[in-house]
Amino acid sequence: MSAVQPHEPKVPRFADDGTGAQMGFFDHLDELRSRLIRVFVLLILMLIAASFFVSPLLEYLIVPCDCKLTTLKPTDSVVVYFRVALMSAGIVVAPYATLELLLFILPGLTGKERRIVLTALPVIVILFLVGVLFAWFILIPTAIPFLQDFMGSVLEAEWTADNYIAFITSLLFWMGVAFEMPVVFFVLGRIGIIGPGVLIRNWRLAVVLITIAAALITPTVDPFNMTLVILPLLGLYAFSILMTAIAYRRRLAAENA
Repeated sequence: MSAVQPHEPKVPRFADDGTGAQMGFFDHLDELRSRLIRVFVLLILMLIAASFFVSPLLEYLIVPCDCKLTTLKPTDSVVVYFRVALMSAGIVVAPYATLELLLFILPGLTGKERRIVLTALPVIVILFLVGVLFAWFILIPTAIPFLQDFMGSVLEAEWTADNYIAFITSLLFWMGVAFEMPVVFFVLGRIGIIGPGVLIRNWRLAVVLITIAAALITPTVDPFNMTLVILPLLGLYAFSILMTAIAYRRRLAAENA
C-alpha cells in the first residue's frame, strides 16, 4: 500500500479570513490586489522623496566612470533623472514588498512555518543590501575600467548618461534581488515546498535562466560583463542548493522527532 511520505514537498494551504471561514479564490485575488496597491503607493511616495536627492546621487553614481556624460536627445536628461529616482525608491521599497508577499502567504502556513518566514525576513533585507554593495564595490569598479580601456587605441569612450545610468542601476538593483535567492530557497525548503533534489535535477535549466537574466541585467552584449554577472549568480544558485539541503534535513529531523 502506497502512502505519502511525510517529507514530500507540499503546497501551502488556503488561508481563512480570520473568522475560521475559508477564503475563496477571488478573496485571495482581492487581498493580493490590496497589498500590491500598498506597495505601489509607497513606491510613488519614495519616488517623490528621492526626486529631491537625484543630483547628489547622480554625482555619486558617476564616480566609477570619472568622466563627463553626454546626452544625445532632448529627453535624455529627464529619463536619467527618473531612472535614478526610481532606482533609489526601488531599493527602499524592495524590503517592504518582500514583507507584503510574506504576509500574503503567511495565513496558509502553520504557526511554526510562520515563525520561520518572519525570522528570515531581516536576513532577506540584509542580503538585498549586501547584493547592492557587492555590485557597487566589486562588479562596477571591475567592469567600468575594462569598458573604458577596451580598444582604447582605436575608440574613445564617450558614454551617454542614459546608457551609463541604465547599466549602473540595473546591476545595483538586480544583484540585490539575486542575493536574496539562497535564503528564499532555504525558507521554501524549511516549510516543505521545495527540496534540494529539484534544484539539482534542473541545474541545466537554471544555467539557461541565469544566462538570460545576466543578459537582461547588463544592457551590453560583451561576454566580459555578462560573465561578471553570471558567475555570482551561479555561485548563489549553488549556495541555494546547499541552504535548501540544510533546511530539508532540519525539516525531516523535526518531523521524525
